[in-house]
Amino acid sequence: MMAMLVRDLAWVLAVADRGHVTEAAVVLRVNQPTLSRAIARVEAELGARLFDRLPDGVRLTPAGEVALVAAQQIVRRYEQLLGEVRTVTDPEAGVVRLAFLDSLATWLVPGLLQAFHAEAPRVRVELSQEPAHLIVADLESAAVDVAITSARPVGPYGWHPLQEERLVLVVPPGHRLRRRRVVGVEELGAEELITTPVGYGFRDLVDRILRDGGVAPTVSFESQDLATIEGLVAAGLGIAIVPEAFAGQSGSVGLRLRAPGAHRTIGLTWRSDRTLSPPAVHLRSFVVDRWAGADANRSVARPRDGAGYGVDGT
Repeated sequence: MMAMLVRDLAWVLAVADRGHVTEAAVVLRVNQPTLSRAIARVEAELGARLFDRLPDGVRLTPAGEVALVAAQQIVRRYEQLLGEVRTVTDPEAGVVRLAFLDSLATWLVPGLLQAFHAEAPRVRVELSQEPAHLIVADLESAAVDVAITSARPVGPYGWHPLQEERLVLVVPPGHRLRRRRVVGVEELGAEELITTPVGYGFRDLVDRILRDGGVAPTVSFESQDLATIEGLVAAGLGIAIVPEAFAGQSGSVGLRLRAPGAHRTIGLTWRSDRTLSPPAVHLRSFVVDRWAGADANRSVARPRDGAGYGVDGT
Protein backbone atom coordinates (compact mmCIF):
# COMPACT_ATOMS: atom_id res chain seq x y z
CA MET A 1 0.00 0.00 0.00
CA MET A 2 1.34 3.44 -0.92
CA ALA A 3 1.77 5.68 2.11
CA MET A 4 -0.11 8.95 2.18
CA LEU A 5 1.73 12.17 1.40
CA VAL A 6 1.71 15.53 3.13
CA ARG A 7 0.15 16.77 -0.09
CA ASP A 8 -2.67 14.26 0.40
CA LEU A 9 -3.41 15.74 3.83
CA ALA A 10 -3.48 19.23 2.31
CA TRP A 11 -5.97 17.99 -0.26
CA VAL A 12 -8.12 16.45 2.48
CA LEU A 13 -8.20 19.88 4.12
CA ALA A 14 -9.31 21.44 0.85
CA VAL A 15 -12.16 18.92 0.47
CA ALA A 16 -13.25 19.49 4.07
CA ASP A 17 -13.19 23.25 3.50
CA ARG A 18 -15.24 23.07 0.26
CA GLY A 19 -17.52 20.21 1.30
CA HIS A 20 -17.38 18.92 -2.25
CA VAL A 21 -14.76 16.84 -4.07
CA THR A 22 -15.43 18.37 -7.48
CA GLU A 23 -15.16 21.97 -6.23
CA ALA A 24 -11.98 21.13 -4.31
CA ALA A 25 -10.47 19.55 -7.44
CA VAL A 26 -11.09 22.78 -9.36
CA VAL A 27 -9.44 24.87 -6.65
CA LEU A 28 -6.48 22.48 -6.43
CA ARG A 29 -6.23 22.25 -10.25
CA VAL A 30 -6.26 18.47 -10.30
CA ASN A 31 -8.79 16.12 -11.84
CA GLN A 32 -11.42 14.55 -9.61
CA PRO A 33 -10.16 10.93 -9.91
CA THR A 34 -6.68 12.01 -8.76
CA LEU A 35 -8.15 13.79 -5.75
CA SER A 36 -10.41 10.85 -4.92
CA ARG A 37 -7.40 8.49 -4.98
CA ALA A 38 -5.52 10.79 -2.59
CA ILE A 39 -8.45 10.73 -0.14
CA ALA A 40 -8.59 6.94 -0.45
CA ARG A 41 -4.88 6.69 0.37
CA VAL A 42 -5.35 8.69 3.56
CA GLU A 43 -8.39 6.68 4.59
CA ALA A 44 -6.57 3.41 3.91
CA GLU A 45 -3.54 4.53 5.90
CA LEU A 46 -5.68 5.61 8.86
CA GLY A 47 -8.05 2.67 8.60
CA ALA A 48 -11.12 4.88 8.81
CA ARG A 49 -13.51 6.68 6.48
CA LEU A 50 -13.03 10.46 6.67
CA PHE A 51 -16.02 11.62 4.63
CA ASP A 52 -19.61 10.58 4.28
CA ARG A 53 -20.67 10.91 0.67
CA LEU A 54 -23.92 12.87 0.34
CA PRO A 55 -25.99 13.75 -2.76
CA ASP A 56 -24.84 17.37 -2.59
CA GLY A 57 -21.24 16.85 -1.44
CA VAL A 58 -19.32 15.31 1.45
CA ARG A 59 -19.40 15.63 5.23
CA LEU A 60 -16.68 14.80 7.77
CA THR A 61 -17.19 11.65 9.81
CA PRO A 62 -16.22 11.62 13.52
CA ALA A 63 -12.90 10.09 12.48
CA GLY A 64 -12.60 12.80 9.84
CA GLU A 65 -13.08 15.50 12.48
CA VAL A 66 -10.17 14.07 14.46
CA ALA A 67 -8.04 13.69 11.35
CA LEU A 68 -8.81 17.26 10.28
CA VAL A 69 -7.19 18.78 13.39
CA ALA A 70 -4.08 16.63 13.05
CA ALA A 71 -3.84 17.28 9.30
CA GLN A 72 -3.94 21.04 9.89
CA GLN A 73 -1.06 20.77 12.36
CA ILE A 74 0.99 18.51 10.10
CA VAL A 75 0.54 20.68 7.02
CA ARG A 76 1.28 23.87 8.95
CA ARG A 77 4.43 22.39 10.49
CA TYR A 78 5.56 21.10 7.10
CA GLU A 79 5.18 24.57 5.62
CA GLN A 80 7.21 25.95 8.52
CA LEU A 81 9.87 23.33 7.86
CA LEU A 82 10.12 24.35 4.22
CA GLY A 83 10.52 27.97 5.25
CA GLU A 84 13.18 27.16 7.83
CA VAL A 85 15.16 25.09 5.34
CA ARG A 86 15.00 27.92 2.80
CA THR A 87 16.44 30.33 5.35
CA VAL A 88 19.65 28.31 5.54
CA THR A 89 19.94 27.22 1.91
CA ASP A 90 19.00 30.31 -0.08
CA PRO A 91 22.01 32.65 -0.28
CA GLU A 92 19.78 35.50 -1.43
CA ALA A 93 17.01 35.23 1.17
CA GLY A 94 18.24 33.26 4.16
CA VAL A 95 19.54 34.10 7.59
CA VAL A 96 23.15 34.63 8.68
CA ARG A 97 24.14 34.99 12.33
CA LEU A 98 26.89 37.55 12.94
CA ALA A 99 28.62 38.23 16.26
CA PHE A 100 30.80 41.29 16.81
CA LEU A 101 32.65 43.16 19.53
CA ASP A 102 30.80 45.83 21.50
CA SER A 103 33.47 48.35 20.55
CA LEU A 104 32.65 47.98 16.83
CA ALA A 105 28.96 48.79 17.21
CA THR A 106 29.16 52.45 16.19
CA TRP A 107 31.58 52.49 13.29
CA LEU A 108 32.65 49.31 11.48
CA VAL A 109 29.59 47.08 11.73
CA PRO A 110 26.95 49.64 10.62
CA GLY A 111 28.93 50.46 7.48
CA LEU A 112 29.47 46.83 6.63
CA LEU A 113 25.82 45.92 7.13
CA GLN A 114 24.66 48.91 5.11
CA ALA A 115 26.80 47.83 2.17
CA PHE A 116 25.79 44.16 2.44
CA HIS A 117 22.10 45.02 2.69
CA ALA A 118 22.37 47.02 -0.53
CA GLU A 119 23.71 43.89 -2.27
CA ALA A 120 21.51 41.29 -0.58
CA PRO A 121 18.38 43.03 0.73
CA ARG A 122 16.49 39.78 1.36
CA VAL A 123 19.16 38.23 3.59
CA ARG A 124 18.38 38.72 7.27
CA VAL A 125 21.39 39.23 9.54
CA GLU A 126 20.88 38.25 13.18
CA LEU A 127 23.31 40.20 15.37
CA SER A 128 25.04 39.26 18.62
CA GLN A 129 27.05 41.98 20.35
CA GLU A 130 29.44 40.45 22.88
CA PRO A 131 33.05 40.21 24.15
CA ALA A 132 35.69 38.20 22.33
CA HIS A 133 35.67 35.15 24.61
CA LEU A 134 31.90 34.74 24.19
CA ILE A 135 32.24 35.17 20.43
CA VAL A 136 34.66 32.24 20.34
CA ALA A 137 32.30 30.16 22.47
CA ASP A 138 29.40 30.94 20.14
CA LEU A 139 31.46 30.03 17.08
CA GLU A 140 32.47 26.74 18.70
CA SER A 141 28.87 25.87 19.58
CA ALA A 142 27.59 27.00 16.15
CA ALA A 143 25.36 29.61 17.79
CA VAL A 144 26.72 32.09 15.23
CA ASP A 145 28.04 31.62 11.70
CA VAL A 146 30.66 34.35 11.37
CA ALA A 147 32.11 37.00 13.66
CA ILE A 148 34.06 40.24 13.68
CA THR A 149 36.59 40.22 16.47
CA SER A 150 40.00 41.57 17.41
CA ALA A 151 42.26 38.55 17.07
CA ARG A 152 42.20 35.34 15.09
CA PRO A 153 40.98 32.60 17.43
CA VAL A 154 43.25 29.65 18.09
CA GLY A 155 42.15 26.53 16.29
CA PRO A 156 40.31 25.75 13.04
CA TYR A 157 39.26 29.26 12.08
CA GLY A 158 39.36 31.19 8.86
CA TRP A 159 40.46 34.82 9.14
CA HIS A 160 40.24 37.92 6.96
CA PRO A 161 41.77 41.17 8.36
CA LEU A 162 39.54 44.23 8.08
CA GLN A 163 41.17 47.03 10.03
CA GLU A 164 44.37 47.80 11.90
CA GLU A 165 43.25 49.88 14.87
CA ARG A 166 45.64 52.02 16.91
CA LEU A 167 45.35 52.04 20.68
CA VAL A 168 45.88 55.32 22.54
CA LEU A 169 46.13 56.53 26.10
CA VAL A 170 43.22 58.59 27.41
CA VAL A 171 43.61 60.79 30.48
CA PRO A 172 41.29 63.21 32.34
CA PRO A 173 41.18 66.85 31.17
CA GLY A 174 43.18 68.00 34.19
CA HIS A 175 45.78 65.22 34.14
CA ARG A 176 49.50 66.02 34.35
CA LEU A 177 50.10 64.40 30.93
CA ARG A 178 47.25 66.13 29.13
CA ARG A 179 49.49 68.42 27.05
CA ARG A 180 51.83 65.71 25.85
CA ARG A 181 51.68 64.41 22.31
CA VAL A 182 53.25 61.05 23.07
CA VAL A 183 53.51 59.12 26.33
CA GLY A 184 55.72 56.09 26.89
CA VAL A 185 54.05 53.11 28.50
CA GLU A 186 56.87 53.02 31.08
CA GLU A 187 55.53 56.32 32.51
CA LEU A 188 52.24 54.77 33.62
CA GLY A 189 53.35 52.68 36.58
CA ALA A 190 52.01 55.05 39.24
CA GLU A 191 48.66 55.67 37.53
CA GLU A 192 45.24 54.24 38.35
CA LEU A 193 44.01 52.21 35.40
CA ILE A 194 40.46 51.72 34.16
CA THR A 195 40.07 48.70 31.91
CA THR A 196 37.97 45.69 31.00
CA PRO A 197 37.56 42.68 33.33
CA VAL A 198 39.99 39.77 33.46
CA GLY A 199 39.11 37.19 30.82
CA TYR A 200 38.23 39.72 28.14
CA GLY A 201 40.42 39.73 25.05
CA PHE A 202 40.96 43.49 25.29
CA ARG A 203 42.14 43.10 28.90
CA ASP A 204 44.71 40.54 27.76
CA LEU A 205 45.96 43.02 25.16
CA VAL A 206 46.25 45.90 27.64
CA ASP A 207 47.96 43.70 30.23
CA ARG A 208 50.50 42.56 27.63
CA ILE A 209 51.29 46.15 26.61
CA LEU A 210 51.84 47.14 30.23
CA ARG A 211 53.83 44.02 31.05
CA ASP A 212 56.10 44.55 28.06
CA GLY A 213 56.64 48.11 29.30
CA GLY A 214 57.64 46.85 32.74
CA VAL A 215 54.76 48.52 34.62
CA ALA A 216 51.73 47.31 36.55
CA PRO A 217 49.33 50.18 37.32
CA THR A 218 46.66 49.68 39.98
CA VAL A 219 43.29 48.84 38.42
CA SER A 220 40.75 51.20 39.95
CA PHE A 221 37.65 50.35 37.89
CA GLU A 222 36.60 47.66 35.43
CA SER A 223 33.88 47.82 32.79
CA GLN A 224 32.86 45.61 29.90
CA ASP A 225 32.12 48.67 27.77
CA LEU A 226 34.94 50.75 26.28
CA ALA A 227 32.72 53.82 25.93
CA THR A 228 31.98 53.61 29.66
CA ILE A 229 35.70 53.32 30.38
CA GLU A 230 36.37 56.49 28.40
CA GLY A 231 33.59 58.25 30.31
CA LEU A 232 35.10 57.24 33.66
CA VAL A 233 38.44 58.64 32.52
CA ALA A 234 36.78 61.91 31.52
CA ALA A 235 35.30 62.05 35.03
CA GLY A 236 38.79 61.95 36.50
CA LEU A 237 38.72 58.41 37.89
CA GLY A 238 41.86 57.14 36.19
CA ILE A 239 43.55 56.58 32.84
CA ALA A 240 42.88 53.98 30.18
CA ILE A 241 44.18 52.45 27.00
CA VAL A 242 41.42 52.34 24.38
CA PRO A 243 41.00 52.17 20.60
CA GLU A 244 41.61 55.55 19.00
CA ALA A 245 37.95 55.94 18.01
CA PHE A 246 36.96 56.30 21.68
CA ALA A 247 39.41 59.09 22.57
CA GLY A 248 37.65 62.31 23.54
CA GLN A 249 34.07 61.04 23.21
CA SER A 250 33.14 62.25 26.71
CA GLY A 251 35.85 64.85 27.18
CA SER A 252 38.93 62.73 27.87
CA VAL A 253 42.26 63.70 26.32
CA GLY A 254 43.71 61.23 23.83
CA LEU A 255 47.49 60.81 23.67
CA ARG A 256 49.61 58.68 21.41
CA LEU A 257 51.05 55.73 23.31
CA ARG A 258 54.66 54.77 22.69
CA ALA A 259 54.58 51.02 23.17
CA PRO A 260 55.19 47.97 21.01
CA GLY A 261 51.93 46.26 20.25
CA ALA A 262 49.72 49.31 20.87
CA HIS A 263 47.30 48.27 18.14
CA ARG A 264 44.82 45.53 17.38
CA THR A 265 43.72 43.87 14.17
CA ILE A 266 40.00 43.62 13.54
CA GLY A 267 38.96 40.78 11.29
CA LEU A 268 36.20 38.49 10.09
CA THR A 269 36.42 34.91 11.34
CA TRP A 270 34.52 31.66 10.91
CA ARG A 271 34.96 27.97 11.66
CA SER A 272 37.00 26.41 8.86
CA ASP A 273 36.11 22.84 9.87
CA ARG A 274 32.39 23.28 9.19
CA THR A 275 30.31 23.99 6.11
CA LEU A 276 28.83 27.47 6.25
CA SER A 277 25.23 28.00 5.16
CA PRO A 278 24.81 29.69 1.75
CA PRO A 279 23.75 33.03 3.34
CA ALA A 280 26.85 32.96 5.57
CA VAL A 281 29.04 32.17 2.56
CA HIS A 282 27.41 35.11 0.77
CA LEU A 283 28.27 37.50 3.61
CA ARG A 284 31.82 36.15 3.92
CA SER A 285 32.41 36.42 0.18
CA PHE A 286 31.02 39.94 0.13
CA VAL A 287 33.34 41.06 2.95
CA VAL A 288 36.42 39.30 1.58
CA ASP A 289 35.97 40.04 -2.12
CA ARG A 290 33.78 43.09 -2.60
CA TRP A 291 33.46 45.28 0.47
CA ALA A 292 35.19 48.65 0.12
CA GLY A 293 36.81 48.15 3.50
CA ALA A 294 36.61 49.44 7.03
CA ASP A 295 38.50 52.65 6.29
CA ALA A 296 35.93 53.70 3.69
CA ASN A 297 33.07 53.30 6.14
CA ARG A 298 34.64 54.27 9.41
CA SER A 299 33.33 57.28 11.31
CA VAL A 300 35.79 58.10 14.05
CA ALA A 301 34.52 60.15 16.96
CA ARG A 302 36.67 63.24 17.35
CA PRO A 303 37.45 65.00 20.63
CA ARG A 304 35.21 67.90 21.54
CA ASP A 305 36.25 71.40 22.59
CA GLY A 306 39.94 70.73 22.23
CA ALA A 307 39.83 67.70 24.54
CA GLY A 308 41.88 65.64 22.12
CA TYR A 309 45.52 64.96 21.40
CA GLY A 310 47.88 67.12 23.40
CA VAL A 311 49.67 69.93 21.62
CA ASP A 312 52.69 70.49 23.82
CA GLY A 313 55.55 68.31 24.97
CA THR A 314 57.04 65.30 23.23
